[in-house]
Amino acid sequence: MIVVTGATGNIGRTLVPLLAEAGEDVVAVSRRPESDGLPAGARRAQADIGNSASMRPVLDGADALFLLLGGELNGHGESPHSLLEVALDAGVKRIVLLSSQINSTRPEALSHTRLREFESAVRASGADFAILRPGGFASNAFAWAESVRTKRTVFAPFGDVALPVIDPADIAAVAAEALRAEGHVGRTYELTGPEVISPRRQTAAISRALGEEVTFVELSREEARVHMAQFMPEEVIGGTLDVLGVPLPAEQAISPDVQNVLGRPANHFDEWVARNLPAFR
Repeated sequence: MIVVTGATGNIGRTLVPLLAEAGEDVVAVSRRPESDGLPAGARRAQADIGNSASMRPVLDGADALFLLLGGELNGHGESPHSLLEVALDAGVKRIVLLSSQINSTRPEALSHTRLREFESAVRASGADFAILRPGGFASNAFAWAESVRTKRTVFAPFGDVALPVIDPADIAAVAAEALRAEGHVGRTYELTGPEVISPRRQTAAISRALGEEVTFVELSREEARVHMAQFMPEEVIGGTLDVLGVPLPAEQAISPDVQNVLGRPANHFDEWVARNLPAFR
């Protein structure tokens, strides 16, 4: 049995069907008792990974766990050892943790202290593990969806700073391999898209897909901070803006790990847009 936390998110809603289609017994975890976002093909369970006691019955009998910290858990919460102790007691033998590339490129970043704590705890747990460190998500463009729909405009900072962005479907595919296949134990994978692309070029890709002009408006750093504060913990915003605005060479590099694990190239941003175009219409 494989337990997937973050089952309603951009990664989980692809990962759960991938595992179910492969014949795995999957438990999709959501914090809400009824969630329209839970994928088909899995048993549903209500639990909160921020409360390890609530996870105990969900993990009972599980062999593997996909661990994704969401929202406020990136900033604070109970010790990661509490959750891992519950998981190991329940019989979990393999853990795949979703972390961040920033833990490779900026290992002292205060914004990612919590994720580093989880990485250390997972490595020391005694379970088989793999750690996924993706860079920027293509799905971050969903933040522009309303303004594209209503104003045919994208508002974003650092318009011409290019970074590789990864399709969450690729992260899910790598996670599925790491949860099921041998050969990934103890590995840390840096997951990026196949090209660097700026917000201005992402806007052009959305425009091409829609067949209509979409205007790009560049925000100042402070304007971006105010906007991000609506959905991102304050302690994460500064580090995120640093990466977006003044990326290190390693953050602009293309990692081969998606290709190496999946045996195919990572998806381009245009492919992500094509699959998610209804959100921008």
